[in-house]
Amino acid sequence: MVILVDCCFILEFLLRHHFKLPYSDDIFLSPRLGTYIRYDLLMLENQVPFFVLEKLYNLAFPSTLNSGGRESHPSLLRLALRYIVPSRIVPCDNNNDELTLVDVGRIAHFTDLTRKSLLRSSHLLQPSTSGCSREAKLTQLYSATELNEAGVKFEVHKTSQCLLDLELSGHTLKIPFIRVMDSTEVILRNLLAFEQCHYIHESYLTDYAAVFDFLINTEKDVDFFVKNGIIENWIGDSNAVAEMFNGLGVNVVHPNINTQYLRICEELNAFCNHPWNRKVATLRRDYCNTPWKTVASIAGIFLLILTIIQTVFSILQVILA
Repeated sequence: MVILVDCCFILEFLLRHHFKLPYSDDIFLSPRLGTYIRYDLLMLENQVPFFVLEKLYNLAFPSTLNSGGRESHPSLLRLALRYIVPSRIVPCDNNNDELTLVDVGRIAHFTDLTRKSLLRSSHLLQPSTSGCSREAKLTQLYSATELNEAGVKFEVHKTSQCLLDLELSGHTLKIPFIRVMDSTEVILRNLLAFEQCHYIHESYLTDYAAVFDFLINTEKDVDFFVKNGIIENWIGDSNAVAEMFNGLGVNVVHPNINTQYLRICEELNAFCNHPWNRKVATLRRDYCNTPWKTVASIAGIFLLILTIIQTVFSILQVILA
């Protein structure tokens, strides 16, 4: 009986938002309260079996076509993707309206749908990549500021909006944009907890959290990501963001990391450990970080060369005389 009441409430919540029905009771009066409800519906302890919701929805709204040849009511899957799955975690996809259960597979509940939607938009599970295999654990990775001091560049990934699509091109690490809000930690923690229970050997979100745990050690790393446009900090406190990412891996069982992430981390560590890369990065940072410093450095080197040449000629004149 309790599940039936919960299901009816969820269906009414989705339909009110879809058809933009007027609010007539205290539960739906506040738009802010609706936002909290969406977050609550992603928490593991609040999950309702998706098949129960779907059976009730199909019973109340049988699939019928209107005069325009379109369904009179959207599918429950489409409603969930539009109003429950957080767009700041799962990128908006123009093809979401065409999604069917065949595309995402069997859905356990809303948390499962969020994870599957995220993986569907990621390059990790594409046939052309080897990201599915897992060979070793991730034991060490330098922080973002340490990598930058060694010459690694960081950019926002322009061709992918999926959080999981980290890409290393040369010595440039491309990271998809993420907006960190008060709700971000709750959403990520519940997704990680769900992976711990059901997808321990396919824990791609856990891999992502592990990499960011290494990349972000202090508020300086957060400020660096904000400066480069990778993180948009809506919390306002860089230290709180750092603590959030560092706390995601606490009490989390993390088996071997996926091959794609492992390769990226190994290449970053190798680049950072090379002494020549650090020296070149230091020279660039200290003497070529602005156009004026670059010009002054070139002029100084040119003047030094001229001085050496003049000295050599003076010595030769003395010797020949």
